[in-house]
Amino acid sequence: MTSAASRPGPDRRPEHPVGAPRAGGTVFTERLLPGVGGWFGVVIFALVLGVALSVVNLLTAAVGAVVALVVGVALAWWTSPVVAVRDGELVAGSAHIPLELLGEVTVLDRDGVHQAMGTQWDPRAFACLRTWAGGGVRVEIVDPSDPTPYWIVSSRRAHDLAAALTHQG
Repeated sequence: MTSAASRPGPDRRPEHPVGAPRAGGTVFTERLLPGVGGWFGVVIFALVLGVALSVVNLLTAAVGAVVALVVGVALAWWTSPVVAVRDGELVAGSAHIPLELLGEVTVLDRDGVHQAMGTQWDPRAFACLRTWAGGGVRVEIVDPSDPTPYWIVSSRRAHDLAAALTHQG
């Protein structure tokens, strides 16, 4: 996850422009944390557990709800993949591929991801998808020894990811 200061917004620019290497060779990084609905689910689960434990006593209910909230937030963080362009590789979760093996990069909006995962899907393709991200990129693989034709990688900042890939590849 990026800090609020490093996230681009209407009046903010990234701390490090896309395409400019950062310390350690990182050009782009994004953690695909859940959207508002996912965080709402974590909070609701903690509250429901607290209410269920209220039959024991209020202290147990409060402790149970707080523990459930902390565990839920930690699980959401640890299970959210990181998408990055760093050290000459595209990283998507635990998978990585050298940039020199990448071909054409296509930015996909929500509908584009839906189409790419529907009738256009090749079962040999690699996907690192999170529906709440909204968009992503499709990256062709040009390695003749790799049976994977392309990767589809979710990103809330798909244009920035594509720019990092095309400026570094």
